[in-house]
Amino acid sequence: MTQAEKGEAENGKDKERDREREQRGVKRPIVPAAVPESLQEQIQSNFIVVIHPGSTTLRLGRATDTLPVGIPHVIARRHKQQGQATYRDSWLLRDGLNARSYNRQMRPAILDHSSGAKWTNTSNHPEFLVGEEALYVNPLDSYNIHWPIRRGQLNLHPGPGGSLTAVLADLEVIWSHAIQKYLEIPLKDLKYYRCILLIPDIYNKQHVKELVNMILMKMGFSGIVVHQESVCATFGSGLSSACIVDVGDQKTSVCCVEDGVSHRNTRLCLAYGGSDVSRCFYWLMQRAGFPYRDCQLTNKLDCLLLQHLKETFCHLDQDISGLQDHEFQIRHPDSPALLYQFRLGDEKLQAPMALFYPATFGIVGQKMTTLQHRSQGDPEDPHDEHYLVATQSKQEQSSKATADRKSMSKPGAFEGDLRGQASDISERMYPQEVELGSSQSDCMISGNDSEEPLTAHMSRKTAISQFEGKALGLDKAILHSIDCCASDDTKKKMYSSILVVGGGLMFHKAQEFLQHRILNKMPPSFRRVVENVEVITRPKDMDPRLIAWKGGAVLACLDTTQELWIYQREWQRFGVRMLRERAAFVW
Repeated sequence: MTQAEKGEAENGKDKERDREREQRGVKRPIVPAAVPESLQEQIQSNFIVVIHPGSTTLRLGRATDTLPVGIPHVIARRHKQQGQATYRDSWLLRDGLNARSYNRQMRPAILDHSSGAKWTNTSNHPEFLVGEEALYVNPLDSYNIHWPIRRGQLNLHPGPGGSLTAVLADLEVIWSHAIQKYLEIPLKDLKYYRCILLIPDIYNKQHVKELVNMILMKMGFSGIVVHQESVCATFGSGLSSACIVDVGDQKTSVCCVEDGVSHRNTRLCLAYGGSDVSRCFYWLMQRAGFPYRDCQLTNKLDCLLLQHLKETFCHLDQDISGLQDHEFQIRHPDSPALLYQFRLGDEKLQAPMALFYPATFGIVGQKMTTLQHRSQGDPEDPHDEHYLVATQSKQEQSSKATADRKSMSKPGAFEGDLRGQASDISERMYPQEVELGSSQSDCMISGNDSEEPLTAHMSRKTAISQFEGKALGLDKAILHSIDCCASDDTKKKMYSSILVVGGGLMFHKAQEFLQHRILNKMPPSFRRVVENVEVITRPKDMDPRLIAWKGGAVLACLDTTQELWIYQREWQRFGVRMLRERAAFVW
């Protein structure tokens, strides 16, 4: 046998051994084997990690995995000094809150003198704990609790651990820990892997830049693709165009996506979600004499219990009425396992309906609706919107201003109760109006002062701020987003394909309830021409919480994605300018 034939025989045996190992569940080799060009892309998907960071849950996995790993997106950090005050980020509680007989006489039955639940073992004094372990840290132990993402954005605040540096450090630790523990990838081998990062539709450029820098330069991934959650949701559901309604735990975002492009002027972010429904349900149960009187919104384990009760009992089925008997168990560490019985009536329907009547959440003095604004600018990215505005001719700016005024003069079809108020202007907002921010007002006005006086500009800014102060119900937000589409044909497409993702609207009969409200409130002109208003809550019978992540995994396998990768060496040399060059959306 010749040397070449021996080599081929050995290669064949190696391949068979690898196949057998894979079938037995043995870990794949870290370095990609040399493979024929035609199989290269298929095998490369093993080496792409898809990360979908949420306010409450982090989902991540290889692009070839059927389902991602989901862990609580929380970290507990040990105090650096003895006697240090403990800091805990709130979960169900939030700033700006204003807020029988059968149930009151019920006493719990003791199921077992030991609940079986245990506090996280901190006898070795670990510097940090992540996910479930962080949730079960004994309050008497010296650990601060941090949720690095709140309301879909980085959780920056004046308290301990609230700086941008501290939040990024928390994210790096959580993601690195999850990659090592659940994906079994050693951190030193991340140089062989690439990452797909899902970001919100209304994103902060500075924060995205810092996250990309962290993933490439600190964690050590070799390449990254950044894409928007809404577009990935269409990939994951197999739809080409849809109005994406992402109801998360902390925020709800609405956006129209057409052929893989998220329309900038249709983006809305509402500052409420599933956790607000849980808190509202707790208030309603308290009014009905909730028998578990020690329940505290500041207690992490009680928050977990309330989330569970909401998911178990709440619904949007208007055919269910009257009192019904229910029971639930409480299993807290160092306590007996208790069984409570109680009766509930319409509270189970009223709590999720608060998504359509957000005043019920009792939130005052906070910005409830966020539109897509122009960024503040970045010295590393000179050719941004500010550059375009500054270099536009006066003629171009004045013609654009005229077109904007015409678009604003169109009447809103579904307003009714809002018509006649200043917010009417912002209901027909187009990108040029929406993007006006305080930082660039001077250069915008100086360009078109002959066309648009200062008073008109200021009244428009006032209209935007008034609109953002309003708490739009979910149905009105969807109608507003669709109404901001550029053409009637696009609007028709969106009405016939409304995709609900995220875990905040997973209630019985939610699909029928939302569809009925959209049909009743949509403009009469469209009611006649749209053949079928369709609300999709479980495309292909998939869990709606996983659809965006699945879309990221699909993105990893597309041929066109090869043009979107930003590599470590390119980022080192060009920085944030690579996002403007390579991002699949308008940066």
